[in-house]
Amino acid sequence: MSDLTVNPWKRHGKDRLYVNLPGGVAVAWADRPTKVVTIKVEKYRDEALALLRPYLGNSMTVRPAPSRSTKAPEALRANPDRRSEPPRQRDPARPVQLPNLTVADDLARNPPGAALLEAIAVRGPSPVQRLWTKVLRRPSEWDSWYAGLEGERRVGRELKRLSSCGWQVLHGVPKRNGGDIDHLLIGPGGVFSINTKSHPGASVWVGDTMAKVNGGQPVPYAAASKAEAAYAQGVLERYCGFAVPVEPALVFVGVASLRRAATQYTVRIYQDREVSALGPLGGKLTPDRIERVYTVARHRRVWLQS
Repeated sequence: MSDLTVNPWKRHGKDRLYVNLPGGVAVAWADRPTKVVTIKVEKYRDEALALLRPYLGNSMTVRPAPSRSTKAPEALRANPDRRSEPPRQRDPARPVQLPNLTVADDLARNPPGAALLEAIAVRGPSPVQRLWTKVLRRPSEWDSWYAGLEGERRVGRELKRLSSCGWQVLHGVPKRNGGDIDHLLIGPGGVFSINTKSHPGASVWVGDTMAKVNGGQPVPYAAASKAEAAYAQGVLERYCGFAVPVEPALVFVGVASLRRAATQYTVRIYQDREVSALGPLGGKLTPDRIERVYTVARHRRVWLQS
């Protein structure tokens, strides 16, 4: 045996069991209500299942974890995933059949910041460690993660308000090659893949492919957002059977100033309070097609298999 331990975790409405190595690295985790077990490190599969069986019984559903980078989510989103190319185009008249939607695979249940919440639960500090850091007022390597989480929650609240205009929204949409799309907005104006960036008090300039924060080194925010939109469009059209217009959007949270290059027109750029500008847009998707795109998009396996 490898000295694995089972660690219960209840937070944000979730009830999970994590199987960890002595150093705290998770090799598997289980969702207690659905009895779905996700294997993160394949060589520990048998040991992890043996440890989880007393808690879940023999009716467990086992699935492998999606391929993910070990870097922080914010670092992943700051660099365009060159491997995340759109899937091969298929005949739009012959859509791929949707898999059955299970509770565990329903992205509609994800809260804003879902990927960050999971990463913090697995690799982040304990509540005691975080409280101690706050008491001592010491900076932490996790500060940017919590800032990112708050940013995604703020944008999520703004997007939720658009439901009265006929829009649907999903959070934490996984990409097959790692990372996630922070928010996917679906409505009369088409589909928007939204990338949230939290830079409290910063001055931000955005160009055609790069951005600069406080005049620092360029980071490929715009290029990464365009790649995400192309990826999302390929996945959705593969299963919908009709053209699905997907536009990229960058939303900056907490910045002091935001400037756009005169040539920057391929990516929509907003501050968090400006997201409501998407509400009145229309003319791209009918109500029936909105529902179809949303039905496809909420399937986790659609994104991981495409």
